[in-house]
Amino acid sequence: MENCCYSDGANWVQCHYAALNGEYFPYPVPWPLAVPVPPREVMSTSTRSFQFHGFPPLEGVAEDGGGTATATASKSHSQAEKRRRDRINAQLSILRKLIPKSDKMDKAALLGSVIDHVKDLKRRAMEVSKACSLPTEVDEVIIDYDHGQDVNMISNVDKREENILIRVSFCCDDRPELFSELIQVLKGLRLTVVKADIASVGGRIKSVLVLCTKALESDQVGVCLMSTLKQSLKLVLSKIASSSSMATNCRIRSKRQRFFLPSPYSQ
Repeated sequence: MENCCYSDGANWVQCHYAALNGEYFPYPVPWPLAVPVPPREVMSTSTRSFQFHGFPPLEGVAEDGGGTATATASKSHSQAEKRRRDRINAQLSILRKLIPKSDKMDKAALLGSVIDHVKDLKRRAMEVSKACSLPTEVDEVIIDYDHGQDVNMISNVDKREENILIRVSFCCDDRPELFSELIQVLKGLRLTVVKADIASVGGRIKSVLVLCTKALESDQVGVCLMSTLKQSLKLVLSKIASSSSMATNCRIRSKRQRFFLPSPYSQ
């Protein structure tokens, strides 16, 4: 390096000769050289002025490395975007299967139809929950007059006659003989079922019945009818509870055997 600082040394001559002929020289020369530039060679003056001779230029290496990184990032972004679109299209295909006549719908119309469908299902679920709640663990019987709420739903009763509607709600164990006993009670009291909402969960059943009868002669007859109906239903529930406990003690192996158990209450 020390010899390169003097223009009259032997090393300077060799360095200058190597630079003129494009040869490699191990000593860097950080000052500009009076090297003629060919007309066809395109190179900036500042780059040649501060280029260290004896070392390869770094401009091309830096440019190539940056271009490769940019291309890789762009390709990765494109692949991620394609995967995202594929996932969205797959979910839209599932929604098209759930909504009728949605093959020719665009995405906005399809999503609007899905929203309307979900709202309709939510409304129906609320109506069902209001109509019939889930059964509880307590055996109960509730009887009251139905004040015209289900008059429009009566189809098998002559509306020209004055009828009385009675709402009955009971909860008990779900047993096969329940409704056969219930039908006998209703026939004996000349009551007609015009509406029934039944829910059964976990071996328990809750039923809400709307019963219809002809106009009663007096209020006293109505009170007697309501009392008789309530006592009869309680008797049915007690039979169901007794048969349930007996079936548990017998350890029934087959569901088919349960229908033919002897009942101690048979007439």
